Amino acid sequence: RNYYGGNWASFSFSGLLSWIKENQQKTDTGDECEDWRKLILENEDVISLSKKDRTIQHVEDFCFGDQDSAEDVEEAGALAKPPVFGAAGDHEGVTRESEKERPPAESGEPGAPSRDPDQAPGPEPASAAEGNGTEIASEGESSRSSALGESALEPGKAEAASSESSAPEPKKITYSQIVREGRRFNIDLVSKLLYSRGLLIDLLIKSNVSRYAEFKNATRILAFREGKVEQVPCSRADVFNSRQLSMVEKRMLMKFLTFCLDYEQHPEEYQEYENSTFARFLTTQKLTPSLQHFILHSIAMVSETDCGTLEGLQATKKFLQCLGRYGNTPFLFPLYGQGEIPQCFCRLCAVFGGIYCLRHPVRCLVVDKESGRCKAIVDHFGQRISANYFIVEDSYLSESTCANVSYRQISRAVLITDKSVLNTDSEQQVSILTVPPEGPGKPAVCVIELCSSTMTCMKDTYLVHLTCPSTTTAREDLEPVVLKLFNLNTEEGKNKMENEELEKPRVLWAVYFNMRDSSGVERNAYDGLPSNVYVCSGPDAALGNDCAVKQAETIFQEMFPTEEFCPPPPNPEDIIYDEDEVAPEEAGSSNSPEPKPESPTEESGSGGSTAVKKEDDEE
Repeated sequence: RNYYGGNWASFSFSGLLSWIKENQQKTDTGDECEDWRKLILENEDVISLSKKDRTIQHVEDFCFGDQDSAEDVEEAGALAKPPVFGAAGDHEGVTRESEKERPPAESGEPGAPSRDPDQAPGPEPASAAEGNGTEIASEGESSRSSALGESALEPGKAEAASSESSAPEPKKITYSQIVREGRRFNIDLVSKLLYSRGLLIDLLIKSNVSRYAEFKNATRILAFREGKVEQVPCSRADVFNSRQLSMVEKRMLMKFLTFCLDYEQHPEEYQEYENSTFARFLTTQKLTPSLQHFILHSIAMVSETDCGTLEGLQATKKFLQCLGRYGNTPFLFPLYGQGEIPQCFCRLCAVFGGIYCLRHPVRCLVVDKESGRCKAIVDHFGQRISANYFIVEDSYLSESTCANVSYRQISRAVLITDKSVLNTDSEQQVSILTVPPEGPGKPAVCVIELCSSTMTCMKDTYLVHLTCPSTTTAREDLEPVVLKLFNLNTEEGKNKMENEELEKPRVLWAVYFNMRDSSGVERNAYDGLPSNVYVCSGPDAALGNDCAVKQAETIFQEMFPTEEFCPPPPNPEDIIYDEDEVAPEEAGSSNSPEPKPESPTEESGSGGSTAVKKEDDEE
């Protein structure tokens, strides 16, 4: 690939259009020459690798924006042509199947992120100041964390004040504007959030990879009930300040959430329902229907029919334990998108000599017939590279290797909209919403809405991610939810309601696709893999990142059982160099093994950035 992160990547708008075009082409890339086979010895076998990524299917993109001309509109030196538009409200008419009508990718790096992976994140003046992100400090820094807690509990004050003073008319976003501002978009292929006490946050702090990343708090949890979007009270302060709950409901909710925090100490409360669903258990807890809905879909975020009582209690406890560490919701989002996270690990890897090769296909694994172990790979240059261990992402394995593997699928949709699903005084909101299943056998849909201060979309737009386990194509799974929450009318873009505040957001552009979920595949399901070849999966359907972290640690421990997984890197002054390396260092070589990290106190606060630091850090 010509971009970092595989299916965890983030793209600019034109980069995503190039990715769409690539995945709509079904042809395999043939071998230019077979000379590489001369490198294979008589006592060796080869395991061919896949020539095309088959993890993405059913890609459909649509444009609902205004029919302005996008000709001669330039993004990073590339010309973009307008899409095909259908009649107003004609969903079928606006699909862009013809590749010649698709805006081409920017030259050079069609899928590259908006910033150099080797460059530390920096502020972006055009939209960074809109954020309300807070500095993320460890629990060991009491003075910092207490200041954090106060600021995080009142998200969006600055934005609300500025919006009240000016209150401009909402701008009408055109397709040419989206193309022109395409570098403002960082569109994730996989939509996830970071639990504030999850495994990934702990790993980022421990390994000091967090120095390369910035984060923003998810500011609100939403629920969809009786055709309306409502905000869910999460923290104690939210519950008692809520106007949508009666005083009796507030007491009910607080009593139940307090029980969930230490439910293990009260087994008599749930033992009778251990074999029942969590939804059934909630009906026995003297909770009103609205409270049951909030807990099931917006706090525990579990299935109404498939989730057992213990699983639901564990999910609720995890949610509650993550509250208050960095803000008034359990979640963080990385500025510039989820694709920043793999790039951050690549940066630290590069500091200590690791090499990440883009545009470097591998043809096959070379296996020794006698030992059965993999000895080397052969790349598309005909170069043979030897190693002791080989880690292969599932998508690189050929169909013959995966013949007995049964995959799950994830349905994904990405929308660019003109306003939030729930308007408030502050426009800069990061929201998570769970839409209950449409009916029996249908999955719940997770909706994450990102504002421009997350550095994932241009000003005056929102980036909306929809995700669910697949039952059919992504469009068939997710379009009913899109129609509930958004307006696809290309003429007016508004619902004809008396109260303008109830108008649905208008979709300007959308893409649907199915992504393979290989997270549950056991190693023995793959045919003929040598013992020193390890397979890692792509993204899973869960909201958090625990599966990926556990998998990475498991593979590492199998290879190096006596080593620590992702240990804290040494300080630059503690590194002892070999004699042959000292001379060039003293001569002023610019290739220093470790860049000096910036002091957290020097970071600009205007960008809403956050800094994750090690616990009990002594400054």
